[in-house]
Amino acid sequence: MLHTRSRVRRDHLTAGADITLTNLIDVAFVLLIIFMITAPIMQGGIEVALPKASSSPISSPEGVIVTITKPGTIYIGEVAVQNLSEFERVFPTYMGRQTKKFAYLKADEEVPHGRVMEILGLMNKLDVGSVGMVVDPNTKP
Repeated sequence: MLHTRSRVRRDHLTAGADITLTNLIDVAFVLLIIFMITAPIMQGGIEVALPKASSSPISSPEGVIVTITKPGTIYIGEVAVQNLSEFERVFPTYMGRQTKKFAYLKADEEVPHGRVMEILGLMNKLDVGSVGMVVDPNTKP
């Protein structure tokens, strides 16, 4: 008898195929806003005014980014180092932890050329597989 009652109840239910689009649109807008805010943050690294040159975009995201800011502060990824001896000590450890073989050197356009060459020489001394210089692409023909 119990079996027949449940069957009767199911027969009286109607299928509701109405989809409320308002909730879907709200979720889509929230996700759009989140991606718009986080996309610039995902670029990575420290912001510097890069020199302009004809170049192609970075093709390998597998490298460690070393940044030299206008005041001369050196960053390995997001980690600031105080001087060249600390850079020489920290850089191989950071490369080992990141399991990366390449490095990219970003230097502010107002950093003296000698300072950039010091860092580049240290990276060469520390047996980095390949070092790429990061510049802003020159958009003028």
